[in-house]
Amino acid sequence: MDKNVIKSLIIEYQQFVDKITLIERDIHLSNQLNYVFVGLRRAGKSYLMYQQIQHLLKEGHQIEEMLYFNFEDDRLINLTIEDLDLIKVCYEELYAHRPILFLDEIQIVEHWEKFARRLADQKYRVYITGSNAKMLSSEIATTLGGRFIIQNVYPFSFQEYLKANNIIVEPVWYFKNRTEIVRAFSAYFYFGGLPELELIKEIEKRQWLSGLFNKIFFGDLITRYSIRNDLAMKVLIRKLAESVKQPSSFNRLSNIISSTGVRVTTDTIIDYLEFAQATWLIFSIENYASKLVEKVSNRKYYFIDNGLLNLFLIDPETSLLENIMAISLKKKYEDELYFYLQNIEVDFYIPAQKLAIQVSYSLKDGATRKREVSALLKIAKVMGADKLLIITWDEEDMIVEDGKKIAVIPIWKWLLE
Repeated sequence: MDKNVIKSLIIEYQQFVDKITLIERDIHLSNQLNYVFVGLRRAGKSYLMYQQIQHLLKEGHQIEEMLYFNFEDDRLINLTIEDLDLIKVCYEELYAHRPILFLDEIQIVEHWEKFARRLADQKYRVYITGSNAKMLSSEIATTLGGRFIIQNVYPFSFQEYLKANNIIVEPVWYFKNRTEIVRAFSAYFYFGGLPELELIKEIEKRQWLSGLFNKIFFGDLITRYSIRNDLAMKVLIRKLAESVKQPSSFNRLSNIISSTGVRVTTDTIIDYLEFAQATWLIFSIENYASKLVEKVSNRKYYFIDNGLLNLFLIDPETSLLENIMAISLKKKYEDELYFYLQNIEVDFYIPAQKLAIQVSYSLKDGATRKREVSALLKIAKVMGADKLLIITWDEEDMIVEDGKKIAVIPIWKWLLE
């Protein structure tokens, strides 16, 4: 690459990130650590970089110290690891500072991880983003050698979504502006929390989400993983969406998809599920009560954002309710989150917290209420769970039965607590 082009880009990027207006995320980073930001396309990884740059500026650093570089810039083509070294050389020719490096979508450059490790070894402070979960593979994790912290970046939480829409959540919000908050939740519930979506008119939101899904599907899945049977992958994603509340085994998914006339083997399904999770389109949780083999082969799959899930659903409310709860719990508990299925069916179980949660759109039907309460009472007896919740759309109650308290909480209230 031409050095003058690189230098002009360095200065252009500095001017850009210095002036950009941000919606601050509820993510706080140490100034002493190196980070790799990973997550879905458009989840806000780059903006988290901008946020960290502006934090450093407020602390007294100069914009000239910031070496931000966007490797998705269409002016950059076929970069190599030698170009990465050249970018650093060009910065050093411009400034006498020791740079703080922000390398955006660097996974585009082959062997980027060697450059990243060398920077860390030389005690540079480095921040990296990437949509490609190859960045988290065991090989690259070994190469980075523990020098970087993996920071998962999810779409907006409901609290962040309200902040982005200038809705203040005061300590007395439940009595002061609950109606406004519930109304805002409806849009968040159906369209999800991807930050860029806040700039899109409501009538165009679904179209924007559809376009994003196509980019993920064809760019991050089909092209990146050289998938020849794109129809099978599309059918798999649709089936996962339709069965988002139920466990799905590898064999069951293989049989369902093959029954549509798209022949796939179980091994292919295993690969496709791994790819879909690697691109952050979906995530999975295990059955706490299962044996080891079943923990791996029979999981519940959820979508990382309600807006993307909603593209595939008719009458989506019950599925979206459980999915949004799964997202929130996954962010908070990560690998400590399970479901429980063994003579008892409980939607979510966090053993470390002794917390069991059922998700039900409404408890007005007597049979539904009995089923949900009974399951929680059983898991309290069998597993010793003592925090019992039922999450609903808008019903609130405190059920006391067999000496146990079960809190019934509306989803929008739970997400703000």
